Formats: sequence, C-alpha cells, structure tokens
Amino acid sequence: MDGEFVPWRDSKVHVLTHALHYASSVFEGERAYSGKIFRSLDHSKRLHNSAEIMGFKIPFSVDQVEQAKTEALAKSGLESAYVRALAWRGSEMMGVSAQNNTIHLAVAVWHWGDYFADKMKGIRLTHAKWRRPAPDTAPCHAKAAGLYMICTLSKHAAERDGYADALMLDYRGQVAEATGANIFFVRDGALHTPTPDCFLNGLTRQTAIKLARERGIEVIERAIFPDELSTFSECFITGSAAEITPVAEIGEHVYKPGQISETLVNDYTALVNGQLELAL
Repeated sequence: MDGEFVPWRDSKVHVLTHALHYASSVFEGERAYSGKIFRSLDHSKRLHNSAEIMGFKIPFSVDQVEQAKTEALAKSGLESAYVRALAWRGSEMMGVSAQNNTIHLAVAVWHWGDYFADKMKGIRLTHAKWRRPAPDTAPCHAKAAGLYMICTLSKHAAERDGYADALMLDYRGQVAEATGANIFFVRDGALHTPTPDCFLNGLTRQTAIKLARERGIEVIERAIFPDELSTFSECFITGSAAEITPVAEIGEHVYKPGQISETLVNDYTALVNGQLELAL
C-alpha cells in the first residue's frame, strides 16, 4: 500500500475514506500464470486512464505500478495468482467534493482458481433486471468501482435463483455483457459480439478477438438484440477472472460448447502459459 509492503491483516483504510462512501476508486483485475502477469502493462495503463476519467491522478507512474505488482507477486510466492491493483480517494475530506484528498494505491495478490466451477460444461445465465447506463450517464469506459453496483445486484439475484451469472442489456435494450465479463456468440462459423460503446472493451475480449482472427474466424462487432439469442449455436464470456468460459444457457436459450469455443479456450490457455505467441 502506497509503496510499502503491508501484511494482509494490516491492510486497512479509514472508515471515512471517500471511496467507501462515494465510490471514488478505480481498479484492475489481473491473472498471473507461471509467475508472470498476463498483459500487465496494459492493465497498468488502463488503471491510470480510469483514474484520469474519474478526475484524479495516481501518484505512482505506470512503471512504478508495474514494479509494485511484480514485487507483490514475487513476495506472495505464488506462480498462479489473481492480482488486484486499486487506486482511491482518501479520508481527509468528507462530502461529494473531495478534490484535495490523498490518492492511495494498493496491490493485492492471492490465489484464485477458476471463477466458475466446471466451466467447460458451460455456465447458466439468467436475465438481469439492471441495465448498463448510457455513456452520457456514467463514465462507462473507466473501470470504476461505482459502475459495478448493478453488477453485484444482478449477480446476487442470479445466484439466488440458481444461476452462475446474468446477461445484462444496455440502456437501449441491446445485449451488453455479463456482470463482470464480455460476451460472444457463434452463428454459422462466425463470432458475434456487442460493440463496446457503453461498457468496457475488456483486455480478454480483445485477446479473444485476435486469437479468433488468427484462426481465420470472422469476428463481427455489432448491435445484438435479445430476440437473436435463439439464433446462435455457441456462447462464451471473457474476462481476466472468467478467462474464456462457455455458456450453456441464457434463460430458456440453450447452447452447446462447440468447436469454436473449445478452440479459443485452448488457445487462450496456451497463450497465457507462454505456449503460444500472439502480437498484442
């Protein structure tokens, strides 16, 4: 935290921390494989960009964030791990305006296995009540904590009903994403994925698109509507935590993890473990 190693039990913030009350924080979720953080530099750059969108400057450079992550991973002794970088407004001022509050930075590392159990069987999604907001309603291209409130609500509701996750629509009623992952569909050998104009263009999403195109698979980014869900043969979601996870159901719509999903899962696994090269 703020340039110093702190034991897990002592990594605390003040109860009046602005970020706790007003969600003035940004973060990154990353995975390390074989002792190396996948797309680490891209994550650190995005963290800084998110902070800029949120109106504050992280007092540690991108290179310093990179060093902190590398050192924290090494100190953890883990080869495969989840890495969370977080920047937030501190506790000096309480109120909506807190422009002079100290900006803090923390990096945490811990073991985290598969985000979903038995993911290759395909997970079950329901439909979320909440929708992704319009770009002029919220800073949707920042990975900001406040934007995950509706994700938490949607995932909790899904889990209460026996589902693994939920499909969220956007403010226009178009298909957007899952609660913490981007979504792809397969039709006639081509990948279809929503245009990321009101949600994050995830780094794993970008990686999956490049892997697909390397395989000669057509990738179509476009508006996708709920009434199309029955026309797709495969579906999967992508994210740093979720990696590439096939989807077996979205409500009443059933999909079977097929050749394209399996190929991309295998290619992604090979890539993150250094067994496949790809220009990113």
